[in-house]
Amino acid sequence: MVGFAAGEIPKLPLNLALLKGASVVGVFWGDFARREPRQFADSVRQLGRWYAEGRLRPHVAQTLPLARAADALKLMAGRQVKGKVVLVP
Repeated sequence: MVGFAAGEIPKLPLNLALLKGASVVGVFWGDFARREPRQFADSVRQLGRWYAEGRLRPHVAQTLPLARAADALKLMAGRQVKGKVVLVP
């Protein structure tokens, strides 16, 4: 799991990882970007490649004109967005 968009932080039953033989790793991406700027930049580039290849398809909740950027920020600050808000020219 990478992050969450709104609401309560998801909880993972630890027995599930044990039964599935899986590992659970948490990352605070903001702190990672500060501590490891090169690795952070590499990971962002990789995400960009995956997006270009169609391997990532983020959920776009709303598309707004750039003139409504303040409205987009209010939606995000109010935790009213599930997915992404895209601003277009």
